[in-house]
Amino acid sequence: MSEVVEPCEDGAAERPHRAIKSFVMRSGRMTEGQQRSLDLGWPKFGLQLEDGLRDFDQVFGRSAPRTFEIGFGMGHATLEMAAAAPEQDFIGVEVHKPGVGALLNGMLTQNLSNIRVYSCDALEVLRDCVADASLDRLLLFFPDPWHKSRHHKRRIVQPAFAELVRQKLKIGGVLHMATDWEQYAEHMLEVMNVAPGYRNLAAGGRCVERPSERPVTKFERRGERLGHGVWDLKFQRID
Repeated sequence: MSEVVEPCEDGAAERPHRAIKSFVMRSGRMTEGQQRSLDLGWPKFGLQLEDGLRDFDQVFGRSAPRTFEIGFGMGHATLEMAAAAPEQDFIGVEVHKPGVGALLNGMLTQNLSNIRVYSCDALEVLRDCVADASLDRLLLFFPDPWHKSRHHKRRIVQPAFAELVRQKLKIGGVLHMATDWEQYAEHMLEVMNVAPGYRNLAAGGRCVERPSERPVTKFERRGERLGHGVWDLKFQRID
């Protein structure tokens, strides 16, 4: 999950500036099972950006704590969280169609009904489809860190992102981010520690211990065996 469609070439300063997006388009072939689940599950659980502002109490048929996840990948963590908390609702956004198919397959297999799915730019969904002060949590797990310094401006975590998320969270709502790239964790801290209306939930003003509600992915376990770290950050809306 990343922020722009593709990197610019050097010397392209005169090209029009591209708006930061919440994704990069990836190629990938749909399996038969993923396509079948997309065909069966999308009419039940898929949502469209074009429908605009939604009443999610109406969408889910109840009023419940609500989590918005940017870039759920293949959906493993989303499924685990939703299965563990049936009293909560989850809105997941992912542009990678095989990932959408995999999530829907898991929902149908596990008979989960507390997830709804968008397949488009998550920032547009936040802006156009989510009411202000309506989310209890927003999750951003392992976004593309854009390692090169000249590409840092493409990172999704920027002051404008912090403000958009603040608007959509309830007072007391939490932005939970995780990254396996330490330099990106430092960047997140730089942005969020000065963002208006937030409080860092880490006692030392940096990162929190891995919260039990965040599932550990196979990718993360593999990284741990190789000695790679993972940094979790939680910021609460206070204003």
